[in-house]
Amino acid sequence: MNKPTLFGYGLTTKAIAKKLGGGCTFFDDKTEKPYTDEENNQVLPSHLFDPENSQLEVTTPSVPPSHPLIQSAKHLLSEYDFFAKEMPFSIWISGTNGKTTTTQMLTHLLEKRGAVSGGNIGTPLAELSTNAPIWILESSSFTLHHTNIASPNIYLLLPITPDHLDWHGTPEQYEADKLKPLLSMKEGELALVPKGLKLPKTNAFIVEYDSAKFLEEYFSIDSSKIRFKAAFLEDALLALAVTKTLFDEIDYETINAFTLDNHRQEETRDTLGRTWVNDSKATNLDATVQAVKGYDDKFIHLILGGNDKGADLTPLFELMEGKKIHLYTIGANSEKLALLSKKHHINFTACETLENTINTIATKLTKDEVALLSPAAASFDQFNSYKHRGEEFFRFVKSL
Repeated sequence: MNKPTLFGYGLTTKAIAKKLGGGCTFFDDKTEKPYTDEENNQVLPSHLFDPENSQLEVTTPSVPPSHPLIQSAKHLLSEYDFFAKEMPFSIWISGTNGKTTTTQMLTHLLEKRGAVSGGNIGTPLAELSTNAPIWILESSSFTLHHTNIASPNIYLLLPITPDHLDWHGTPEQYEADKLKPLLSMKEGELALVPKGLKLPKTNAFIVEYDSAKFLEEYFSIDSSKIRFKAAFLEDALLALAVTKTLFDEIDYETINAFTLDNHRQEETRDTLGRTWVNDSKATNLDATVQAVKGYDDKFIHLILGGNDKGADLTPLFELMEGKKIHLYTIGANSEKLALLSKKHHINFTACETLENTINTIATKLTKDEVALLSPAAASFDQFNSYKHRGEEFFRFVKSL
């Protein structure tokens, strides 16, 4: 395997260099002066890249298409392209929300068959065994944009809403990048995609779905035997659709044994037996919409706010109209949330901080209601990460 020039000194590219025994050349925006790392790799400032001295380039997924490195590269590959010849049977999973959970669920179901998972879920392809019979790859829109050679045998696309527009440029380009794997798929290969998208010409066998009910009926799955609900039910159905397709198997016992990640609709109860839900990982609109739908059989005390990066939250407020919800606002976009609440006639309380919010809700919450932290925003205005925000949420609840 030839040693490529590597763009970005990150997890993906460092794993490639390590697999190749070091001695690679990196170009990185954060590097000010050239140096040699412990693996004997040269790490250089990005502006020193000369395309005439490079025969092959592999980029870290997050480097945008407008970057001078991408613009000047003549032999650019994605991580997926670089390993295309070694890649075994592969299942790619993408979408705006839920792709990590679906990847984890499907890996949980197929572990007994030797499947391994990687990609955006945290394990670079360079660290996956090429002897594994199945690779399950969480695939970001960044990776898909840069990929032109590799192709999945099965592609699961979860519902998408415009995201990372500062990177992709337009909602149309974001959607096109999410659908890009269809362009190279072969006849008989399965692609499960949300209904209503502008599909490109493809040889894949396309199944367009619009609901959990459709997936149940199409793949003969009994959702009453699945313990998950709302968006997580759909994730489980998609994972089971793959095992049904490949092995004519629907393993309810194994899917029900799957444990969701922390900070994803993670429930706890206080000393009075009241339900508090930590959905801090809901950092965008669609994730919060799914959380609200999942608990709309109860009165919801919803904690919303943070750095929403200018997102249009109108669809969320339209959803909340007429529902049994009281909103509590925190963080940088509190004023924006107040205006939307007034416009859509949503009762709200401005609390500024998470601690104030929990103390306020604690004076009102009853056992048949739910307090839901699902911010629809990033956490960096007040916290180190969504994980930190979720941990603080639980700490404040436990101190009541």
